[in-house]
Amino acid sequence: MKSCFDALTYSHTYAELGSAFYTRLDPQGLNAPRLLHVNMDLAQRLGISAECVQHAEFLAIMSGNQALEPGQTLAAVYSGHQFGHWAGQLGDGRAHLLGAIETAHGPLELQLKGSGLTPYSRMGDGRAVLRSSLREYLASHAMKALGVPTTEALALVASDDKVYRETIETAAIVCRVAPSFVRFGSFEHWAGRPQQLSQLLHYVVEHFYPDCGLPALQSDAELVQNLLRNVVRRSAQMVAHWQTVGFCHGVMNTDNMSILGLTIDYGPYAFIDKFAIDFVPNTTDTGGRYAWFRQPSIVHWNLARLASCFLDICTEDQLQTVLAQYEHDYLQQYRANMQLKMGWDTWLDTDSQLINEWWQLLHDHHADFTLSFRHLALAPTQPELWLQLFDHSAKAHEWLERYVLRSQQNHHSAQIRIEQMNAHNPLYVLRNHLAQEAIIAAQQGNYKPLDRLYKVLSHPFEVQEGAEDLMQPPSPEQQIVALSCSS
Repeated sequence: MKSCFDALTYSHTYAELGSAFYTRLDPQGLNAPRLLHVNMDLAQRLGISAECVQHAEFLAIMSGNQALEPGQTLAAVYSGHQFGHWAGQLGDGRAHLLGAIETAHGPLELQLKGSGLTPYSRMGDGRAVLRSSLREYLASHAMKALGVPTTEALALVASDDKVYRETIETAAIVCRVAPSFVRFGSFEHWAGRPQQLSQLLHYVVEHFYPDCGLPALQSDAELVQNLLRNVVRRSAQMVAHWQTVGFCHGVMNTDNMSILGLTIDYGPYAFIDKFAIDFVPNTTDTGGRYAWFRQPSIVHWNLARLASCFLDICTEDQLQTVLAQYEHDYLQQYRANMQLKMGWDTWLDTDSQLINEWWQLLHDHHADFTLSFRHLALAPTQPELWLQLFDHSAKAHEWLERYVLRSQQNHHSAQIRIEQMNAHNPLYVLRNHLAQEAIIAAQQGNYKPLDRLYKVLSHPFEVQEGAEDLMQPPSPEQQIVALSCSS
């Protein structure tokens, strides 16, 4: 029978780096797998038709029971800093890189997560559970729709295979998609080994950073500075988006930082409900290292760890000069985002103070992050709904008065302000309690809540009929304060 994948063009440039960078091995497929959901928009971008998705071969590949190309599957090695401490060698302990499919916008790599043991599994079993896999599948989709740089997920597959965590759970695999899964930790692994470090440097620049110029025409020192400048910019933009949609990653280790500035490795993340500047979504993070307000500085710290890999190639002054651009890049994106979210047509020097007071207001009242932004659009003329979020406090009234005066300085109309705000302040985000409801239903064999939530999150800025419950904050009984790293 002709394969439905025959029309696709494959590549596997990472495999060309050589065996020092990975181990070739087949995934360990799930028994009696079930295809729970497919990102059809992404499938179409990959050239995978709706008919192909229904084919047994698609399920076989997504469940780890068949290779995208025989003999090409691999698990990559990397190292990293975890919670600020050097962890040494890490690697794809439960992930298998299948290769890439050529698309109109360049090759996209497919990676299975939860697909079995590798030489880098350490004490793990190589599996992922349905709970965490569904959360990653939904999170990457939600972030994409919000305009946040992210890896994507193509398919979610489950089985009845038992996995032992705090309790006995069932196994699942999510197929993740990105141009590359190279991490900061990929470079950290080769620090002090100039041959492999240079090889990885040239590979990343050649395939993913054409703006850096041709590697053959530059010294390694020039390449490093050009690459680092781009990574600094993209990483700063990424975390600025996190801050302004109320997203907390939870595990911002250097091995969870994409060299492309993409959000990667969704674990104990959260979209903040009741706002607190020191909100932490991860029960493991007892010291609050990765709290919401610390995320921008942690990205800078991680970038410094990346830069330190190249001290044998560049001088410290050269590297510090590039790192010094981070604050400018971050503030530029952050202010651009906040200007749009506040409905202003320009950024004024005095806006920083008003925005700082905004965060303090949200923090003092533990106001709902998403609805505080969304309801602000109509607050100048219909303040009741917005003021309820702040218990009608005097401080909320005072801040709203200053916001109204500031917004009157716009050159565009009040209607345009409202339209701008509604186009940049989502009504629906992946709140933890909504994800949990979809998880519980899926564990019982009901996938309708997953599909419904997926469809609503596809259009987070639009009012959707019949989805009123999905915009509401959790009740006290539904509130999930933090999650563990176990998956």
